[in-house]
Order: sequence, then C-alpha cells, then structure tokens
Amino acid sequence: MTCLRRAAGLAAALTGTLAALLAPAVAQAAPAGCRTSATVPLDPEQNRLQDSRTTAFTERSGLGELPAAFPAALCAARNARQAERVVDTWGRDLWRAGLDRAQGRRPSGELPARDDRPLYWTRLAMTVQLARWQPRFDVDHAALRSRFEDASRGLDDGFSSAHGVRRIFVSGFDPYGLGTEPRRSNPSGSAVLQLHGQRITLADGSTAEVRAVVLPVRYGDFDEGIVERAFTPHLRPGRQSADLITTISQGYPGKFTLEEWAGRARSADPAPDNRDALSGGTTQHPVDAPGLGAGPQFIRTTLPVDAMTAVQQPFPVQLDTFVTEIPMGATDPVYRPDGPTPGSRAVAGGGGGYLSNEIAYRSNRLRLLTAPQLPGGHLHTPVLTGLPADPQQLTAPEFERNEAAIGDQVRAILSSVRLRP
Repeated sequence: MTCLRRAAGLAAALTGTLAALLAPAVAQAAPAGCRTSATVPLDPEQNRLQDSRTTAFTERSGLGELPAAFPAALCAARNARQAERVVDTWGRDLWRAGLDRAQGRRPSGELPARDDRPLYWTRLAMTVQLARWQPRFDVDHAALRSRFEDASRGLDDGFSSAHGVRRIFVSGFDPYGLGTEPRRSNPSGSAVLQLHGQRITLADGSTAEVRAVVLPVRYGDFDEGIVERAFTPHLRPGRQSADLITTISQGYPGKFTLEEWAGRARSADPAPDNRDALSGGTTQHPVDAPGLGAGPQFIRTTLPVDAMTAVQQPFPVQLDTFVTEIPMGATDPVYRPDGPTPGSRAVAGGGGGYLSNEIAYRSNRLRLLTAPQLPGGHLHTPVLTGLPADPQQLTAPEFERNEAAIGDQVRAILSSVRLRP
C-alpha cells in the first residue's frame, strides 16, 4: 500500500494499540506542528470504540497498521487539496485491505477471513482520528469524512474494462444493532466483500463480474445521497453500466427472501440506526425520506425470481409478496399478503420500513428512471447466528460456518440468473 510506505517515517512515532491511539487525550507523539484535539465530540457510533471488544476487531485482524499510520499521513498534508488526496487514498487502501482479508489474500490476524467486522470498526476508528485532526489550514471535516467513507466503502471502485463479461452490481450493509451487541456482524456485508471483483459463471453460461459497495446503517447518509452516489454510475449508459443490480441486507431467521415490493416510506421507529437516530416514521404515521425524488409508492422487483428461488440449499429462498399500506381513502395501515392496492400509501415493503427497504426503493427508483428493463430488486439473507455465549469471545466455529454458508449461497443465487444478450 503506497500510502503506508509514504507515511512510514511519521508513523513510527504513532505505534501502539488502537485503544491508545483513540484515548481521550491529545496525542503526545504527533509530528511537530500537527495538532489533535480530544474535545471534538464523537457520535454514538464512534463512541462504541470505548468498548475494548470493538477495537480488538482491528488489532486482531491485521488491519492495525492503517489507523497506526493514518494520523501521520493527515499531518503531512499542507493544504486542503492535499488533505482530500490523503483521505481518498487512505479510504481506498482501507477498502482494498478489507477486500484482501475477505478473499483470503491477507492472511494475517486471528479473526476469520470472511469477517466483515474488522473493516467496519477500523473505518470507524479512522473517522475518529480524522475528526480529531486540527490542521493549521481550513478544512471541511464533514466533507473530508464523506470522501473517506465513500472511498472506504467501494463507491469509486468500479468494473474492469474486460470485453464480453457481464456486470452485476450489489450492495451490502454494515453491522447494526450494536448498542445491545457490539460483536454483531452483517452477513450481507461479508457476502459482498467476498464477491467484489470476482467473476462468476451464470446459468446461461456467460461470465459476470461482480462489483459491490458496503453502505452505512445511518439515516443521515441516506438523506445525503449515498445510495444515489453508489448506484447512479452503474445505471446510466457507459463502461460502468450494470446488467443486473440487487441490494442485499440481513433479514429473517433461517431463510433468504426476495422482496417483491419496495415501499417509499420510512416507518421503522422506534428502531434506531447506528447513530441512535430515528427516522420520524412509524407504522401509523409513515414519512418520506428528506430529499427523496418523485416516484411511485411501491416498486416491484424485476429480478429473475423463479431462478433465484430455485436455489434452496442450505437455506430456503422465498419470494416475499407482503406489504403494509394505507388504502386509498383510509387512515389506518393494512397488512396485505399479495402486494399493494391501487392508490394506496406505502407504509412498508416486504422488508419493512427500515433502511433495507429504503435502499431497495432508492436504487430501483433510479433504475426506473434510467434503465427500466434492467433486472433489479432486493435480497434478504438469513440472520447470522452463532456468536459465542461468552461476551468476551469475538468468534466461534458455528458463527464462522454460518457466515460462510450465507456468503456461498449469495454467490449461488447470483449465479442462477440468465441475462438477456
């Protein structure tokens, strides 16, 4: 990683555990002329790094060199433009390091290769370092963090230029529900990290390249357009255009579901996001996301569901046709097993009224505008189980087997499709 080599000299003064690097004190070993501040307020997601188990995901995965050297790289920037280049470069390097772990090219650390949690917690640690950096020139910390997040989530890592290869674009999610269990993983994130850049053979005999992003479980990022930034390049004509898109998230215990309908509304409160924020929408009072462009109340999947639901091992794959709506002229929500009725107000799609439903709606709203014939939709994975009962243990054989089985079946489901010439 080139940025690690460039920062090696300055990084030598910043070695130590990640917990020490993130300690609530001004860094004593920072390079001359570089200031950091421990008084910068952190958000609830970042504050979870105070739990030693969360920092252990970085320390025990072989990714510790990144947060060890990142402050020095920031301090080497002499103006705002150089700072942008630093966060872009280090974001990309973190993304590649996460991919290398997931795909077995980085066999360091004690944690299993397919584990998505090291990338998540290392990214979060580096955002804390970025927030605490106090350069002697003006910077927009929020804009720098957005650039770092995009780069470290794969948003600028597109398809290759290979001829005759089909293109499948997928998204997964960060872990969530961390306020009650900080060891949680998200099998959708794990699965897409394993698939990014891989070539798979489809049911029609063609070869497809898979590209992926891993998106945050945060309403604010959705409000600011991260889904649109991720999907737009792959829906408009050009060398990055996809032949199929699907969003992926964790869903229900013991089964995969393909969601037939994505609903326009947010309605998941009181379920918080990873920053403990609420959407403002409930089942009784659904709301539209801020800034969401015009579109129908419900959008139907165009994925090849017959082929995908034929993949029944080791977990069943089902088509979920349920929605919740407020019928035209009514005021109370109604749960319908067979899809929406004309003129109704969306309350929840098959996947509910949370961000998994919203990413399906947002990406497929764009698809309707730019490539309506393109196959697109949403896949829910089974809930990942098997965390050890001892709260200090981060992994266990059952957990790792379940994570691997889900990831392998996501690959099989994608491989089941036949794409039109």
